[in-house]
Amino acid sequence: MKLCGFDVGLDQPFFLISGPCAIETEKLALETASKLKDMTTRLGIPFIYKSSFDKANRSSHNSARGVGLEAGLRILERVKTDIGVPVLTDVHEDTPMDEVASIVDVLQTPAFLCRQTNFIQMVARTGKPVNIKKGQFLAPWDMGNVVEKARATGNQQIMVCERGYSFGYNNLVSDMRSLAIMRDTQCPVVFDATHSVQLPGGQGSCSGGQREHVPVLARAAVAVGIAGLFMESHPDPANALSDGPNSWPMDRMEELLITLVELDRVIKAQKLLENTL
Repeated sequence: MKLCGFDVGLDQPFFLISGPCAIETEKLALETASKLKDMTTRLGIPFIYKSSFDKANRSSHNSARGVGLEAGLRILERVKTDIGVPVLTDVHEDTPMDEVASIVDVLQTPAFLCRQTNFIQMVARTGKPVNIKKGQFLAPWDMGNVVEKARATGNQQIMVCERGYSFGYNNLVSDMRSLAIMRDTQCPVVFDATHSVQLPGGQGSCSGGQREHVPVLARAAVAVGIAGLFMESHPDPANALSDGPNSWPMDRMEELLITLVELDRVIKAQKLLENTL
């Protein structure tokens, strides 16, 4: 599959989706996009900048949701033109899809909405590449039905993304088998290493997280064999407006990516034995 001008798949180096969870300011967006572009260029990693203009799935109505549609699209357009990288953002049921698709390169659907047929097809009809997050309540093989809904619109640029499964109160567990199982959809498989360490609603009015486990899960996923890695990053996670507890620090990103690139190269040079059974 072609994505933003580069090839993606198990025969290609992994691509990276990264950036702060929510758009906070234009300055922060431009600075983080520039830093991420510099390090991914050095490491030869195809890169898509991610940040959301609206986080509609917050734990509390008092939680920060982002800068809104108008300001968010303006900022993402500046990132795209000034920094020269493709951009991805979340969309929701009330999002004006055509307006967002006129600027954004990749659309992402929230995990909670993966079973909403009208929504999935409305996003897919834009013709843009779509990263569909697997619901925290969904078995990996059930993503086949979700992909069929999206492809029924004629859009073949569909990706599937693992972000953990609900496992008890305020906890998620990532089953690495799901990354292999979801290959059966014939879609590029993406692993979300940062939301997988989220503790949904774990701090009462907001979600907690265990960012120390981001490298653990990222290494494991790359060792399984994935097309892409989703890993939100922030220069000051403790003060991030959204998902700070599970964001990876920007100043630690390059050292982690170096390890992941080396591991990806070794894994993809080998035959994946599970594909031969």
